[in-house]
Amino acid sequence: MYIIKFIAKNIYVYYLKEGIFLPKSICIKTNNNQNISYIINELNSLKIDNVYFSCKKFKNFINIIIHYKGKASFLFISSISRILTYLVLDLYENVFIKKIIELEYFYFSFPEQDSIYKICIETLNIDGSLDRFKTIDTSFYNYLLENKSLNLKGFIDFRLFEYIKYLDNVIDISVNKFIIDKEYIEFVNLLKGYVFSSKSNTEIMHLVYKNKESFLLDDKKNIIPINKKAFDRHFISDISFSSNDYTLNNLLTLLPNNLYIHLVDEKDEFINTLELIFDKRVHFCNDCDICALYKNANLQNDIFN
Repeated sequence: MYIIKFIAKNIYVYYLKEGIFLPKSICIKTNNNQNISYIINELNSLKIDNVYFSCKKFKNFINIIIHYKGKASFLFISSISRILTYLVLDLYENVFIKKIIELEYFYFSFPEQDSIYKICIETLNIDGSLDRFKTIDTSFYNYLLENKSLNLKGFIDFRLFEYIKYLDNVIDISVNKFIIDKEYIEFVNLLKGYVFSSKSNTEIMHLVYKNKESFLLDDKKNIIPINKKAFDRHFISDISFSSNDYTLNNLLTLLPNNLYIHLVDEKDEFINTLELIFDKRVHFCNDCDICALYKNANLQNDIFN
């Protein structure tokens, strides 16, 4: 008896590895016409031989019945789970994101919720779909290994826990970014209001920018010394003390009518911030005698030491 059980067990394991016991017919139940069109379109494009499908209306659902007559059962199940995974990403992801934002972040206004949604979509586009795809695909694949029938709406609503958790995390990151961006805009508007409501103390100033370091020149192209004692007078955080912090502080003290920015390198966040604050007072240059003079200078060593 022991030998018979041992042989039977090994035969079962062999058949399982070969895919003999795996479902070769899958029934997908749904009443959503968009889902039906999507699945049928993907099945028509499926590059696997020996796959046949039909779509029939029964009492409660429209059933998409898929038959497989080949031997590569694992590949067949993997292909169906892939189709269903892309269906979720293409047709349901945006809906899920909006619902989560509406339920968990209801205290934001509708325009703010919309901004959070856009940030979330941008974040997901940057991250790509690989992690989300794996999470969803694993859920479908494991289910189809053991079940021949799948209620699509019920599965999407109640079995994609890890995927929803992933979206929750991305939305949380997006909300934090929205708050930071909002505070940044308020900060810029505050400084802009101060600049344009205060009397200017100088007509022209030059700002040289290289390797994320900056310093100021007066209208005669002499270096304006840094007044560190006055650093905390105008809206500046005491957390960071880079050359750009000192530069901004001096600009807010002297309030030039015209600020010529000499870009040795490309624009970055600091330069964009200056442009927002000083608006039409900003003029850009990257090819003049000042640019040429400081193109090869080490700003950190030459200016701040």
